[in-house]
Amino acid sequence: MLALVSPALLVILALIVLPVGWLAWQSVYHDGFTLENYRRVFTEDVYWRSFALTFEISLAVTGIALLLGYPVAYLANSVPKGWSILILSLVVLPFWTSVLVRAYAWLALLQRTGVINQFLRYLDVISEPLALVHNTFGTVVATVHILLPFMVLPLYATMQKIPGDLMQAGASLGASPSLTFFRVFLPLSLPGVLAGCTMVFVLCLGFYITPELLGGGRTVMVSMLVSRNVELYNQFGAASAVAVVLLLSVLLIFFAVSRFISLDRVLGQK
Repeated sequence: MLALVSPALLVILALIVLPVGWLAWQSVYHDGFTLENYRRVFTEDVYWRSFALTFEISLAVTGIALLLGYPVAYLANSVPKGWSILILSLVVLPFWTSVLVRAYAWLALLQRTGVINQFLRYLDVISEPLALVHNTFGTVVATVHILLPFMVLPLYATMQKIPGDLMQAGASLGASPSLTFFRVFLPLSLPGVLAGCTMVFVLCLGFYITPELLGGGRTVMVSMLVSRNVELYNQFGAASAVAVVLLLSVLLIFFAVSRFISLDRVLGQK
């Protein structure tokens, strides 16, 4: 068995364990062992603000994606199979386009001379262009669009496993459709909600291209902080420390979620 799994173990060792180990080593070694990089992460305001903004945006994106994604998943689960395939095809269609292309598309839509501002001015809704981009708003909008499929698909997978007979049983006992939904269907779909929220939240924590383009340098998330430490200041140790702290935060989130739901369901294996 060891011989059979050794190729996979070597791949994991080469592509995951060694790079992460080297990252952790860089964060604590610079001409000798030091914790200066971690001291800066936990004491300097720029790091605290960046981490706080990253978690705020991730929470906002997760909440909006849940509000938008739950009705889509519920509709896909309720309609006949042909319509369900069409809805899911439209959900995964953006995967065929690069994230960079989608970010630039939102930049074209939201900028001061973009389609949305031009349309609102044409309708005389506004007199001056709205600041829809190069801020947190533009970052959240574009990120929700990119991560929405990661919310819809776990929700749909969970809803597919809920027996339809339960809804009929609730109706036969005199419950209204809304009462049956809130008392029967919604509680049974909560594992999918937790799985989708975990996926979207964790993916949003490490987003780089979208906040870089749509934030206009004003929305500095953790991934951008790592990039600037390397590109502008040539401080690989500081960048590694930030990356390690973010990695530990993600692992802590997965550990907390695993107390309520199997990680196999979060990762889409069940």
